[in-house]
Amino acid sequence: MKNLLLRINDRIYMTCIWVAGLSVLAIALIIPWGVFARYVLGTGSSWPEPTAILLMMVFTFIGAAASYRAGAHMAVAMLTDRMQPQMRKAASVFSQLLMATICLFMAIWGTKLCLSTWNQFMSSMPTLRVGITYMPIPIGGVLTLIFVLEKLLLGDQSNRRVVRFDLVEENEGAA
Repeated sequence: MKNLLLRINDRIYMTCIWVAGLSVLAIALIIPWGVFARYVLGTGSSWPEPTAILLMMVFTFIGAAASYRAGAHMAVAMLTDRMQPQMRKAASVFSQLLMATICLFMAIWGTKLCLSTWNQFMSSMPTLRVGITYMPIPIGGVLTLIFVLEKLLLGDQSNRRVVRFDLVEENEGAA
């Protein structure tokens, strides 16, 4: 069961990395187009800036979930490094519970924010609902919560090598 959960979370983690990476790539392509359209073509496009902002939200919240699982988030360990092992474990559990609370807050209130702004449309992109633009908040909260629960229940996975799925599926089929 543990291996199944870890494989599922590995897929979620890799999906988060791909979504965040593709968001940055799209931003890197969209912004130069906006500059080119404005200064070379002389016709400013209205969509590059709001699209880049929306992609930055996707990158931030989805990338933060992946960063959390990888152990690449910001952590100040000056105090905990000097604690006794039992106190260090208690502080770790306490911080994970605080993180789970923050994730629940993001998921619940982020969903309420999406629902309350669903019938509004963005002025710069009239076909896009405002509620959709806030969706990275609750999605990022749920994804990070999955990784927090994984850390609480299965331990820290930041030093474990992520299994390549194509090799696993081939090996399982051969057995």
